[in-house]
Amino acid sequence: MSLTRAREAVMAPIRKMLQKAGITEQQWRVLRVLSESGKMDTGMLANRAALMSPSLSRIIHSMENAGLVSREADPNDRRRQHIAITGAGQAIINDHMTEASDIAAYYRDILGEKDHDTLVTLLQKLTLRLNKDEQDA
Repeated sequence: MSLTRAREAVMAPIRKMLQKAGITEQQWRVLRVLSESGKMDTGMLANRAALMSPSLSRIIHSMENAGLVSREADPNDRRRQHIAITGAGQAIINDHMTEASDIAAYYRDILGEKDHDTLVTLLQKLTLRLNKDEQDA
């Protein structure tokens, strides 16, 4: 319950920002990953955006219809799709990055540099272990 409460508290100001942007949390994650890393296949995008592949397919479809991302088939394997951010998608990132950075800085200020870094390290450790356990199952 502590993780759930913390997630909800952390996400509250982010949700307000995204509501102003007119996109969902999942769409924001997709845009952030594509903005930071460039065009990529759907498998890697799902992994980096922490989304399940079936969910990503639906999200990409709606984002493509809204002009936020583009999709193209891999020339070597027509089953693979590559997703890229469009100018409209990048504009959303650009328009809201300062606010997103301010929110992140606020969280860092609350915890202090050392505790923030420790929290991030512990969350990464937990994620890696849970992902490993899931793969082993």
